[in-house]
Amino acid sequence: VTPSETLAPIVGAKPMPRTEVTRKVWEYIKKNGLQDKVNKRQINADAALKAVFGGKASVDMFSMTKLVGKHLK
Repeated sequence: VTPSETLAPIVGAKPMPRTEVTRKVWEYIKKNGLQDKVNKRQINADAALKAVFGGKASVDMFSMTKLVGKHLK
């Protein structure tokens, strides 16, 4: 799949398997400490992820997959 321009700063712009996209998103989340400290299922978005999440400040990990999928071709 090919990431959109919105998702590219997080995972890169080159085409890659969907599993690789998910792995890179999780790497980004862990590197930037965006996983909620109390509820590990919640992801707190920074500016880059907020654009991917449709403007939402926080989403659960199950919604995240669906929202990221909208940015793949």
